[in-house]
Amino acid sequence: MANVIRIKKGLDIRLAGEAPKVDLTATMGDTFAVTPDAFHGLQSRLMVKAGDRVMAGSPVIHDKVNPDVLLTAPVSGEVTNVVRGAKRRILAVEIKADQNIDYKEFDVSGVTSMGREEILALLLRSGFFALFRQRPYDIVPNPNVTPRNIFVTGYLSAPLMPKAGDLVESDKQHLQKAVDALRKLTDGRVVMGFKKGEAINLDGADIYEIEGNHPAGNAGVLANHTYPVNKGETVWTLALPELALIGRFLATGKVDMRRKIVLAGSRLSTPGYVNVISGADIASIINDKLDSKPEHRRVIDGDVLTGALVTDEHKYLSPLSNIITVIPEGDDKVELFGWASLGLNKFSMSHSFPSFMTGSRKYDLDARLNGGKRAIIQSGEYEKVFPMDIYPEQLIKAIIAFDIDRMEELGIYEVAPEDFAVCEFIDTSKLELQYIVRKGLDLLYKEMN
Repeated sequence: MANVIRIKKGLDIRLAGEAPKVDLTATMGDTFAVTPDAFHGLQSRLMVKAGDRVMAGSPVIHDKVNPDVLLTAPVSGEVTNVVRGAKRRILAVEIKADQNIDYKEFDVSGVTSMGREEILALLLRSGFFALFRQRPYDIVPNPNVTPRNIFVTGYLSAPLMPKAGDLVESDKQHLQKAVDALRKLTDGRVVMGFKKGEAINLDGADIYEIEGNHPAGNAGVLANHTYPVNKGETVWTLALPELALIGRFLATGKVDMRRKIVLAGSRLSTPGYVNVISGADIASIINDKLDSKPEHRRVIDGDVLTGALVTDEHKYLSPLSNIITVIPEGDDKVELFGWASLGLNKFSMSHSFPSFMTGSRKYDLDARLNGGKRAIIQSGEYEKVFPMDIYPEQLIKAIIAFDIDRMEELGIYEVAPEDFAVCEFIDTSKLELQYIVRKGLDLLYKEMN
């Protein structure tokens, strides 16, 4: 029987545009891309050039620090372009896909008897190792460091996110093989967290059911309530859909990046589930599913709290995204009396508007800031939605001051930017908390390494 973790703090943001469990047809276009920005901490070095032909699973980029860490092609075809940004930073390696995908074959025939080094080498060569995240620092892990534990999150608790089990239905038979492999990669335990009532029983893993509001499904919350990360320790994290991809690879020997994601948000005429390939062009996927309203839209690669804005520089589906969200931008909206209005359709955690009396209604929120930036306010509001045994307000101040000793005392090694997403949403001061935490972790990594 699974252990139960009850989260008392947090906030579920009920947004309009939830996707029904309906499978839709998606057009992905013929251009796919490898996007190194999705893999934080990776220092990219190009391994191909325009005109080269690649197979699905062929290496395209490697890490300058750990050359064994590879990013591989999601499809077969011809490399058509290397998109660069400021200081020649690689933004995307574009590949024109073949009509039929040609897969690079990996030998997985003896995977059940492989040891740690063989499993690790297999994941490194195939590019699946880059799907892991390391705590501390929330970066692509160092393969030379053995993690104390590996945490797998099977509870997608962010707004409009689907049930994790719905995304891996076709690969459930491969999950056990992936867990068996993960057990060989760590000296400790494989810890898995699921929403209460949705647990998948897998041998060799510590199964926890989590009850509570977002960010209850975050890996940081799971770790904090089971095996907290201390200074000098390293753990890896992974989401259930990525675990399914690894399981499929270990069963077939093919780098098959097909996955099911959800299209959601109030500016979609037909939300639902689609089967896509990581690296696909987002505009092609959603083009025929947008509503006909004239208002400006914001398209997000990911969920509304932690996803990336889709722009000309970021237009390909991240291999870590399980959702594409489309909401109103709000910059063309005019309201009578603005925030001084009665606010029957406005959301407020502090019950500033009478809309809270309508119970379980869903809100059509837009991307506006709704207020001006101001100095940090000592209000204690972060603690109301931050379900970890950490003082979030004090930690944010220590990061801003870059007081390393104080940051360590307050638990900097346990957190990732996503853990502060709800705090950022309700923040009276309108601080970019996730950016502050990301910058603090990056500076700390440079200082400590």
